[in-house]
Amino acid sequence: MSRVGKLPIPVPAGVTVNIKGNEISVKGPKGSLSQTLTDGITASLEDGKITFVRPTENKRHKALHGLYRALTNNMVKGCSEGYKVEQELVGVGYRATSTGNMLDLILGYSHHVVFELPSEIKVATRQDRGQNPIITLESHDKQLLGAVSAKIRSLRAPEPYKGKGVKFVGEQLRRKAGKSAAKK
Repeated sequence: MSRVGKLPIPVPAGVTVNIKGNEISVKGPKGSLSQTLTDGITASLEDGKITFVRPTENKRHKALHGLYRALTNNMVKGCSEGYKVEQELVGVGYRATSTGNMLDLILGYSHHVVFELPSEIKVATRQDRGQNPIITLESHDKQLLGAVSAKIRSLRAPEPYKGKGVKFVGEQLRRKAGKSAAKK
């Protein structure tokens, strides 16, 4: 089993952690988040470090121990530094523009795809000449950021032959050869 749950989480300067019963709330310069602990997992704040204790050595308690430690670590990191995801639009005529929290995408359909983002996420688009358009999403909530970026990717997932679609910057795609490779 993983020993992740036993590692203490250091609390950086500028971040305040409040533990009341089974509720952990983290507040920092980027924002604030909270998490409810279940199944007897308890958290404590001592000497600027958050530690977690599980009630038994039960397999479920061991799994939840590591889960809540990881979720709290993501909350502390998000409230202090924040998270950033970059996505690339690969395809002829694919474009992205943003106004406020509205993302307008042209993805090869007969219509524009207008995507409204939650208020916790900041969006920026960039299109350099000769380069693919880039969408940059920033937030303090890692779970929400991952869900929104996955939803944007699902609007036009990359296809395996030409690689057209919405992909994460740096993502390696598995490419297929196509019909012409079989004739040779």
